[in-house]
Amino acid sequence: MATAQARPLALTLRPHSTRRAVQLDAVLVVGAAAITALGAQIVITLPFTPVPITGQTFAVLVTASVLGRARGVAGQLLYLLAGAAGLHVFAGGAHGLSSLTGATGGYLVGFVVAAAIVGWLAERGWDRRPGSAAGAMLLGSLVIYAVALPWLYATVGAGLCTHPFFGAYIPGTVCGNGFLLTLYAGFFPFVVGDVLKLLLAATVVPSAWGALGAARRR
Repeated sequence: MATAQARPLALTLRPHSTRRAVQLDAVLVVGAAAITALGAQIVITLPFTPVPITGQTFAVLVTASVLGRARGVAGQLLYLLAGAAGLHVFAGGAHGLSSLTGATGGYLVGFVVAAAIVGWLAERGWDRRPGSAAGAMLLGSLVIYAVALPWLYATVGAGLCTHPFFGAYIPGTVCGNGFLLTLYAGFFPFVVGDVLKLLLAATVVPSAWGALGAARRR
């Protein structure tokens, strides 16, 4: 594994000119926000939860790995600011402060924390090999849930069971347990998809490192 001085993939091509380096940083941060916004438009809605399946997590994991901590976090903060300001960048084109304060707001905030962790680990070389990359991205994914699930329960909680639409699809046995209800609505439906996205992301970034190394050896 690489040393603590490892540089994330995007910065290995960083220009020596300060002005161009700053310009590159701006492009990278805007690009990370844009990629996350595009991932948010890949939406599969579920009848029993206000939380949709999207491509956002994949975008967050990949961009944080490629950009490192500071730029990865900046990209996610820009994404949140753009959505809060009214741009239709959240899941399915949603926008506004209500998306940040509502049931899915914890996932959005979790993206920032996950970008910090995955980016920090990438700066320590965890993104160079599939195994360590998967470990970093698993930690990032778990952090998203650590923020999102309490947020989901605090904002909608048992109200899901009495909701005129969602409540019809939630078993009564689940409604009797707040912890289980939160997992049912905010975690269990996403595990398989998140594992697939994680494995894909953990393949893409090390493969990009391999391609870069091969190009440099030519």
